[in-house]
Amino acid sequence: MSDLKRMSVKEFRELGLLQEVNRQVLHPCGLALEVIVDTETGEETFGGVWDFRDDPEGLIYRDEDLDANKVASVEALTASKKLLRFERFGYVIQPIKKLGEIT
Repeated sequence: MSDLKRMSVKEFRELGLLQEVNRQVLHPCGLALEVIVDTETGEETFGGVWDFRDDPEGLIYRDEDLDANKVASVEALTASKKLLRFERFGYVIQPIKKLGEIT
């Protein structure tokens, strides 16, 4: 598995993926994926998942912390994969088979 490519946490954040995973998936559940930046080296790592599931509204970003360019970046990346995924697999987002369904 040595040929497995990995994206750095910094690139994940800079491309807007952290913002959009948090905004679209985790925040409505009261969760947030955290990135920690080492102040001495600048290295970025995933810190863990904040858990505010007991908060009835979930989490939200402050308006000034949202970046429309990051939304556009994630939308462009997704759009670049959509057609081929649909042509190859018949879907964009992988469906889940129902219990008892035969493949």
